Amino acid sequence: MGRFHRHILWAIAASAVISSQAVAQDTTEESAAASAQADSEPTQILFLGNSYFYYNDSLHNHTRRMAIEGTGIPEDDLDYRSITISGGSLDMHPIDHYLTPGAIGYDAPFDIVVLQGHSASAQSEERSTRFRDAVRVMDEKIKASGAETMLYMTHSYAEGHGSYSEDGTEKLDQLYTEMGKEIGATVIPVGLAFAEARSQLPEIELQQDFDSSHPTLAGTYLASAVVYATIYGESPAELSYDYFGRLPADQAENLRRIAQETVEAYQSR
Repeated sequence: MGRFHRHILWAIAASAVISSQAVAQDTTEESAAASAQADSEPTQILFLGNSYFYYNDSLHNHTRRMAIEGTGIPEDDLDYRSITISGGSLDMHPIDHYLTPGAIGYDAPFDIVVLQGHSASAQSEERSTRFRDAVRVMDEKIKASGAETMLYMTHSYAEGHGSYSEDGTEKLDQLYTEMGKEIGATVIPVGLAFAEARSQLPEIELQQDFDSSHPTLAGTYLASAVVYATIYGESPAELSYDYFGRLPADQAENLRRIAQETVEAYQSR
């Protein structure tokens, strides 16, 4: 073999080594970036609310399953806790106890505490004042613990409920949006997603027909998708989770799409 050909073979070999090193470096950098992103994502979350949360296997369980599929965060690292009081308002929750290390099984501070007020919080000045006062007190303590406050905008009562009003969603939107701005908290616009789904998909029952208030499985699924999209900034539209086949695939797909559209529209306001 001539010197010229040997030089060519050496050049090819050197190029292959450099290329494989570059690929390995890129892979390592991508892995490190993914790991760093996972480390920065919220993994320990506390949900405080009432029966709107615990219906249908609990909203936090559905949200966690979506996060397992969509974020790449290891399942064992996603630790959610939901504490609910049937018919309760926020000021009934002993927030000091919940945030005390070890009191409810967590030694490290939560990353996020999600606050859900009573569904009638926007229906009177007295109710609204009670909600605002509770949020202010709880937010101060949540931030002092090192966690972030998020506000879960509830859905309004449906037609058939004794307290139904045509502007129920608008009142809740105003109340939660104003409080979010006041305390610098992210608002999870579940109520707006319910209103949008009612408009786009009137054939889907989002609330129980026996009380026109509590969510059906479809309602909880929609709400969970909104929570997931808001907390993680990821679109739920491409997820496949459908509560182990208990929701029709096309229905689940449409609800996830509406959840993403609602979050995008709300955050762009």
